[in-house]
Amino acid sequence: MKTGFLTAALIEAFDRDGYILVDDLLDAEETQLLGTIARMDRQLSARRTSRADGEGGAVELVVENELQDQCLYSAIVRGQPLVTAMEQLLRDEVYHYHHKMILKEPRIGGAWTWHQDYGYWYGNGCLFPDMASCMIAVDRATRENGCLQVLRGSHRMGRIDHVKRGDQTGADMERVTAALERMELVHVEMPPGSAVIFHGNTLHRSDQNLSDNPRWAFICCYNTRSNNPYREGRHPRYSPLQRLSSDQVVCQGREHLARLQRAEETA
Repeated sequence: MKTGFLTAALIEAFDRDGYILVDDLLDAEETQLLGTIARMDRQLSARRTSRADGEGGAVELVVENELQDQCLYSAIVRGQPLVTAMEQLLRDEVYHYHHKMILKEPRIGGAWTWHQDYGYWYGNGCLFPDMASCMIAVDRATRENGCLQVLRGSHRMGRIDHVKRGDQTGADMERVTAALERMELVHVEMPPGSAVIFHGNTLHRSDQNLSDNPRWAFICCYNTRSNNPYREGRHPRYSPLQRLSSDQVVCQGREHLARLQRAEETA
């Protein structure tokens, strides 16, 4: 995992734009491990859920609240470079709120409607939008396969009312339409291993995957310690986050892959 990637200029950009891009957050081995493990992982496949997008398609995803040892997904969440960057961006200690895999398959992968993550998380008892997510590309993300789209600077609008749209919850489209007229729409195209970090109030969406290529993405979500939910919700309350060095992330990834390979041999 890339160390020391967060510069003063990137912090300023995050504050101004509500998101930043991080090229090659994962190194070549970590990127290959993540892609191989995700597609070999039978437990991940079995836990897929589907959410209709209100546009005739559906998104498949797997959401996890718990961290595990010798697991690459959890190791990436705990990676010291990423955790340190999140704390610098949010100006507070952070903890693992949850993580998820988005699985947009070729020709059938659905859209995500316009929303703010805090539009969801507000209902979980979080008083402030002092939260952020890091989306890491497992596959190359392009306009054709439904890459993330963000509205630059939209986090400064504050929380927008959200309503049900299909099986998803989306931002009030009257506000979104007005924002689209005034703010820059950015398509976040990324190669595997690169990442986008975005604020909890940043408006974002993605289109359906109408291409012949998959678009899987791994998302690490963090909350700040001072924003510990005042009541129980869908995702965890504060607990200290055990951090791992970049070397430890790779080691846990190798062990995770070896465990899956042993399971394949005995199946």
